[in-house]
Amino acid sequence: MKARGLHRAVVILAAAPLLLTSLTGSLYSLLLEQGIDAFWLLKIHTGRFGPLNLQPYYSWLLGLLTVVAILSGLMLLRPRPRKLFKN
Repeated sequence: MKARGLHRAVVILAAAPLLLTSLTGSLYSLLLEQGIDAFWLLKIHTGRFGPLNLQPYYSWLLGLLTVVAILSGLMLLRPRPRKLFKN
């Protein structure tokens, strides 16, 4: 798989849980300031999705996905080998 294709796949896979974590954490903080305790948002924020409990692994998963997305993005910065044109 080429570097751009790998990066696209990794970023799509990594972006969803990272966005979900940042949104639920921010929304929970905003609601808590208004006096609303939406504890269910905190559960989602930490990796508990109803019957699916990823809490023991969720921070590792987010960290790993972040590192993989960064590394695949850095692969795109490498200079491409130039193709020689034949006349």
